[in-house]
Amino acid sequence: MLQRKLGLFQSTVLNMIDMVGIGPFVTLPIVIGYLGGMYLYAWIAGAILSLIDAMIWSELGAAYPLAGGSFNFLSEAYGKKKGGNLMSFLYVWQTIIQAPLVAASAAIGFTSYLLFLLPNLLIWQQKCISGAVIILITILLYRKIENIGKIGVLLWIGVIATLGWVIFGGIAHGNMFQQIANISSDFSFNTLVSFAFGQACVKTIYSYLGYYNVCHLGGEIKNPQKNIPRSMFISVIGIAVLYLLMNLSITSVISWQEIKAWQVADVNHFVVSVFIERLYGHTAANIVTIMILWVALASLFAVLLGYSRVPYAAATQGAFFKIFAKLHPQKNFPYISLLALSSIAFVFSLLFKMGEVISGILAMRIIVQFIGQAIGLMLLRKRNGASSFPFKMPLYPLPVILAILMWLFIFYATGLAVISMFFIVAGSGVVVYFLKQRFEKQV
Repeated sequence: MLQRKLGLFQSTVLNMIDMVGIGPFVTLPIVIGYLGGMYLYAWIAGAILSLIDAMIWSELGAAYPLAGGSFNFLSEAYGKKKGGNLMSFLYVWQTIIQAPLVAASAAIGFTSYLLFLLPNLLIWQQKCISGAVIILITILLYRKIENIGKIGVLLWIGVIATLGWVIFGGIAHGNMFQQIANISSDFSFNTLVSFAFGQACVKTIYSYLGYYNVCHLGGEIKNPQKNIPRSMFISVIGIAVLYLLMNLSITSVISWQEIKAWQVADVNHFVVSVFIERLYGHTAANIVTIMILWVALASLFAVLLGYSRVPYAAATQGAFFKIFAKLHPQKNFPYISLLALSSIAFVFSLLFKMGEVISGILAMRIIVQFIGQAIGLMLLRKRNGASSFPFKMPLYPLPVILAILMWLFIFYATGLAVISMFFIVAGSGVVVYFLKQRFEKQV
């Protein structure tokens, strides 16, 4: 049985390192490429959606603090003997795909920034490094949860130090806060409702994902009714402030016009490294690149830790394949689930590119997980009453409705090819679910 060993600080640390990862360093120039001078609006939109969605996660996470997060939420909301079985199975099924995609994105991002240090790496060498990163993190996770909490804190220190250095560079050497005064100078309402803005938001929201990681670890959190909501809100607000400051810092030294030109020409993707190089020289740029690689490793660590609990939780309740319910006999963690997700992530890291992975990650989650549990919360509220939830969001049901509308817009913005991939995965999940049900009845 899993043990409650993680307090507010450690759970928030694991949330934050899951959120940051390689995402903001890779997506910052992409967002500017889409929106030019309106780039900050996409980061603000991502923060708003994350905060609103965190209210839904907080109500559900505090009420059902168990390993597996959304698996439990969907099962409870739609009925364990009704649609809940199918919804929770579909969530675990898509987790088997999208969790390795998240891990692969961290590994691919790691290798892409490594090119600043080793620009002559061949494609096959880059792929080998991405795969090796997955293997390294799996080895680090192969231990007891209390030791993992300590490793998480160590990795978090590297995350904060990296972001702190970038922000300090802009404050000390650039005209950082002038960028705030210019935020409305390039504003266009047409851009705000455009497909390009949606594409930019896909990238910023990807960089915020992970604020709910504490829900996946619900069975290992102390005082979960209070610590789960607190952890999410601290994480989202803290990371949003850091992301906005980082954007302002970098564009105070390298203009958004220059970064956008790089995107058009498909050059200089290492914006943070170039930023530090202009301020402090090439040696400092190498150092910050190493620190960014550390951040990518930290994110991958948190991702595989949290998601490895999802198939395990489902299997312990008989809702997924039984082999995933096994705990390590000495170290007491779901090792089969960890090894399965890591193996798929290893394959994905060899097959895909960064842009493909980011859109795929969001498309896999939005309908079943984010929208599914938003509707599920309303069903639970109606069935059980608000008094059954230790945490209650303000202005209910307005945040839920807003979250659903915003997620639908993001789903549309992922593009037709990625949306088609979601329906293929979801459709195959439905087929496997009914085949599993039929097989179990015959046994």
